[in-house]
Amino acid sequence: MNNPHMAEWEKTLKEIFDIIDDHIEDKYGFLYPLHPSRPGRGRTASKSSDGLFNIGAAFSAGYGSRYGRGWVVDVSMVTLVNVPDEVKEQIYFQVVEELKRLLKKFYPERGIKVEKDGKIFKIFGDLGLKFHN
Repeated sequence: MNNPHMAEWEKTLKEIFDIIDDHIEDKYGFLYPLHPSRPGRGRTASKSSDGLFNIGAAFSAGYGSRYGRGWVVDVSMVTLVNVPDEVKEQIYFQVVEELKRLLKKFYPERGIKVEKDGKIFKIFGDLGLKFHN
């Protein structure tokens, strides 16, 4: 299915995650060595393919979720080093806070939310995705 609203949402979400990736790379990108097969920051055309972090989201149908369908936020660190849970949580929290700020900036009228849903964070609300039969 080709939905222009979905394509626009995904394009904007990618732009937001690229901004967040830069912010998090600036703050934490030097703390741990990259996986040996991972290119350094800025070495590829996609921020999700280089540097220490891969930040994004994947759609979830929302079965078993109190918020229903939405996008599950994913933050990966591409290193062979064991990163302490406290550091992971600190980084994840900053990603979520920056995501909330940027969603309000890009979509001030929609009331899009980012909330903890079990062990994950989910983006949900009026995403402007109009589906027609």
